[in-house]
Amino acid sequence: MKVLQSFLLVLVSSLGSLALQDLERKTLVFPEASITAYAVLRPARQQPLTSFTVCLRSYTDLSRAHSLFSYATRKADNELLLFKPKTNQYSLYVGGSVVTFSVADNPVPKLLPEHICVSWESATGIIQLWLNGVSLPRKGMKRGYTISPEASIVLGQEQDSFGGGFDINQSFVGEMTDVYMWDRVLSLDELALVQNGGRLSDPLIDWQSLNYEIKGYVVVKPSW
Repeated sequence: MKVLQSFLLVLVSSLGSLALQDLERKTLVFPEASITAYAVLRPARQQPLTSFTVCLRSYTDLSRAHSLFSYATRKADNELLLFKPKTNQYSLYVGGSVVTFSVADNPVPKLLPEHICVSWESATGIIQLWLNGVSLPRKGMKRGYTISPEASIVLGQEQDSFGGGFDINQSFVGEMTDVYMWDRVLSLDELALVQNGGRLSDPLIDWQSLNYEIKGYVVVKPSW
């Protein structure tokens, strides 16, 4: 009987650690620059990717480079990376290659949250990036490539090795919410739905049913 009770306790603990959390209308706050504060995301399933869409909302006053979404494998630290090198630039890495999108400088910038979606498809190599619902001119790279599974997915840091290799000067400081990932390129109607807070089926990463782990000084608070 004691053996059975011990087994049940272990099983309950394991199920608890795998529980999915609904973070709708909640945000992850990264209060300060560091190499110890980040969130690890675990996708609903691990699979090779020949297309994807990643969407998130970011709110920061950083003027330096910082990471928004880091997907590293044991073979490639920049297997999939959404990175902001400057306040008016957005870079996407796939398989170690990179393209950068630029937006016009605003002489009097307003501090506002940004809704960012980026997609890539292997068949054509085409990359699309939407900023607050506005599509930037398409670019392309890594035609025919397949993104490896078994990834380490991190918010708040840029991985220079699998699950580590962080640089404080690339850390994210601010707030992040509504992080989603799909294994396909979303349609324009779907993108509009996501931007307005709607929910699509079968995401790999689902902010409203999220398997995640916080490391260091990261705080969950009500969203803006």
